[in-house]
Amino acid sequence: MEAACRGAKSEGGGTVGILPGTDRSDANPWVDVAIPTGLGEARNALVVRAADVLIAVGGEYGTLSEIALALKTGKPVVGLDTWELSRSGIPRRDIVRAATAAEAVEHALRLVRNPT
Repeated sequence: MEAACRGAKSEGGGTVGILPGTDRSDANPWVDVAIPTGLGEARNALVVRAADVLIAVGGEYGTLSEIALALKTGKPVVGLDTWELSRSGIPRRDIVRAATAAEAVEHALRLVRNPT
């Protein structure tokens, strides 16, 4: 999340951090608005519900949970070097793949404008 915030700020964007803990000071230095939730990993559901599209970058199990929640709620997911999904060994195409951060943003903007 720190890299995403740093990138957004470098391009003049604003940033919001939905924090798992209760202390605003835990936000990274590039967060403009820190929202401490005290929810731990459950805050992933808030992140997904607040999003129009999810960009998953790399990630561990928290990212995987955000991907699953997004797909379950019908939100599009763009992936950059992140999880690959399969069911019974058959690859799924639920995640739109991107090779670069710029491409991920382009895909996300296209999906927001034209979800089909």
